[in-house]
Amino acid sequence: MSDTHTSIRRRFDRAGIALAGLCALHCVATIVIVSALGLGGHFLLEPEIHRIGLLLALIIAAVAIGWGALKHRRAAPFVTAMTGLSFMGGALAMPHGTGEAVLTLIGVALVTAGHLLNMRPFAKRAR
Repeated sequence: MSDTHTSIRRRFDRAGIALAGLCALHCVATIVIVSALGLGGHFLLEPEIHRIGLLLALIIAAVAIGWGALKHRRAAPFVTAMTGLSFMGGALAMPHGTGEAVLTLIGVALVTAGHLLNMRPFAKRAR
């Protein structure tokens, strides 16, 4: 695969990591702001924010992780990221609260780990 393709894939991985960070920040900030100040509940707790975030995470992971899996033929980044996306999807089925935030943060951590594994150069396996 050319250096240009690798560079584009790395950008997608970085975008996935940035999105995961924003998601984690959103979860923590929502809990703190709504609990402590009682502000922003109508906006920060909107289900559409979570659905759109998961959709973006799915698209970015599909491109970056899928592309990486085709290139380096390693299952670890794919399995790790997909497990994380499953946790994030499961969080959507829960009512807003601590349980939802915990599932989302576990998912975000796993998706980030998947992107980091995907960016890591792999040595060629002996055949």
